[in-house]
Amino acid sequence: MATLTNRPSGAVYDRVARFYDLYTRPMEALGSRQARRRLFGRARGRILELGIGTGLNLPAYPAGADVTGVDISPRMLDRARRRAGVLGLDVRLEVADIEHLPFADRSFDTVAAACVFCSVDDPVRGLAEAARVVRIGGEILLYEHVRPNNPMLGKLTDLISPVTRRLLGPDLNRRTEQSINVAGLRIAEVRRRGIWREIVATPDH
Repeated sequence: MATLTNRPSGAVYDRVARFYDLYTRPMEALGSRQARRRLFGRARGRILELGIGTGLNLPAYPAGADVTGVDISPRMLDRARRRAGVLGLDVRLEVADIEHLPFADRSFDTVAAACVFCSVDDPVRGLAEAARVVRIGGEILLYEHVRPNNPMLGKLTDLISPVTRRLLGPDLNRRTEQSINVAGLRIAEVRRRGIWREIVATPDH
């Protein structure tokens, strides 16, 4: 655990855990909450959520969902644990690095993540791990923001991403759709709204 939390991303999210829900609230009100419910409501079977954070996705899963959540930040997991308690959900939570998941191959029917692959040090490695642990015929559900297509906005996010990563965790200029393909996944469905993506991917077994 010490090794993980000493990594820059773990330290950042431990620091921002107490006000993470506060600064994401405007995004939730502007469509993220509905997008989470739409995308993660289709999760089935044994579910692994990568970078579960404070548990914002928990209300979106189907009733009785079998959820395991991992995160690099123990303090974020503390918040997720409290949210699960308030919701009356029995969720397994553990500290783990999604680039090196502690699960056997083909362990889950659904792998889910929201606003995670903007923060992972090596997104391709993390996505490859998602492909490894999902069962044949399973789905990987991703809700992510990506680098803007507009050339000026794209250059702006390139400039400010080092600052946002250091202070708050995410890079704003990730090209997640391309990373998905490089990681050996196939995009089966995608819904695009500005910089936001609701992606259903499957492993190319």
